[in-house]
Amino acid sequence: MLLSNLTVPLVALVDTAVVGHLPHDHQLAAVAVGGNLYTLLVWAMGFLRMGTTGFAAQALGRHDGSALRTLLAQGLLLGAGLGLALALLMLPLTPWLLTLMQPSAALDALAQEYLYIRLLGLPAALCSFALIGWLLGTQNARIPLAMLLTSSLCNVVLDIAFVWGLQWGVAGAAWASVIAEWSGLLLGLLLGLKTLRQHPGHLQWAALQQAHTWSALLAVNRDIFIRTLALEVVFFLLTLYGTRLGDSTVAANALLLNGLLITANALDGLAHAVEALCGKAIGAQQPQALWRALQVAGLWSVGFAVLLSGAFWLLGEPFIVLQTSLPAVQQIAQAHLPYLAALPVVAVISYLLDGLFVGATRAREMRNAMLIALALYLPLSWPLAALGNHGLWSGFLLFMAMRGLSLSLMTWQIASSPSGFMVKHR
Repeated sequence: MLLSNLTVPLVALVDTAVVGHLPHDHQLAAVAVGGNLYTLLVWAMGFLRMGTTGFAAQALGRHDGSALRTLLAQGLLLGAGLGLALALLMLPLTPWLLTLMQPSAALDALAQEYLYIRLLGLPAALCSFALIGWLLGTQNARIPLAMLLTSSLCNVVLDIAFVWGLQWGVAGAAWASVIAEWSGLLLGLLLGLKTLRQHPGHLQWAALQQAHTWSALLAVNRDIFIRTLALEVVFFLLTLYGTRLGDSTVAANALLLNGLLITANALDGLAHAVEALCGKAIGAQQPQALWRALQVAGLWSVGFAVLLSGAFWLLGEPFIVLQTSLPAVQQIAQAHLPYLAALPVVAVISYLLDGLFVGATRAREMRNAMLIALALYLPLSWPLAALGNHGLWSGFLLFMAMRGLSLSLMTWQIASSPSGFMVKHR
């Protein structure tokens, strides 16, 4: 799961590295802004993965093959439907969103072009979320790894071919990502359907037409969606305020956010293991197995967080130079490397406990913890933004710390109750 997740940032990292060596900073800034808007849109639908994993893990613990089939069908239907609807919705919304950021004319035009092309891959990205969530819940991490590796390698090859070979520029980077997303999904469907043979059961098509079979999944997804939107507000404010500081700052923040993606996906890889193992333990009603998984994953998570912080501290400058040859962008990004180095240690608790809450399908508590952190952060965001880019990154670190604290308090409250996490919430 860790290896699978570490391939995810490669798409953004390769797009940045390839476009970052083109001659103008607004080209890199366009990929940054358009890519951030697309990423925010995809992340808002993260419940398709998180909601599916907990239920799949619990069905695995009960040895319920029919429930696994129904859940997979529901996830793919939701992913395809939402992907198409959101792509159509973003067509008229994109110019308005970019206007809020007050970009330069050159940046505005290129960012729109990049985002419009990327939207063609949105249904594939969301269906992949649902499929990967289901596979992780069944404790099959090899197929997600194959999917994500295929997508990443395809993106690398096509990025170089389209941007540098065919001279398609920013549009070439977008087309490379779209083709890569569809390639990963098709491979995952081909391999994933074979895993159903390991779990005997039958898909009940009639049940898919009944509202009550969707209610549990939709209720959990609703709370995860609200939780994710709260997180998206913070990322959107970071992009919004950063864009107003100029094209070079936008581009520099994009390089730093690639480091954040590496951190998030590395720590999320261990959190996904917690989701699968804790969900299975709850399905089988084995509290000792749940806490053992959490303890072991906690030790590994802290170790990886320290390792990542050290890597960014020692290798941060080469990491920036790898992504761009523009001196002004390099200078701004390197001045903010201490924030990137501090991030893994500050954020590790929140990622670990997210895994516990997803596996336990305790989406309501996850939502509440995130809303508390956002409520504490928002009054500080405006005065911190007045301090420039250093204020933006200081505020982001503060938000991540408050997020971890609120989740820790929720965990203590549930664990102190008589039944603890063994009561399945749906």
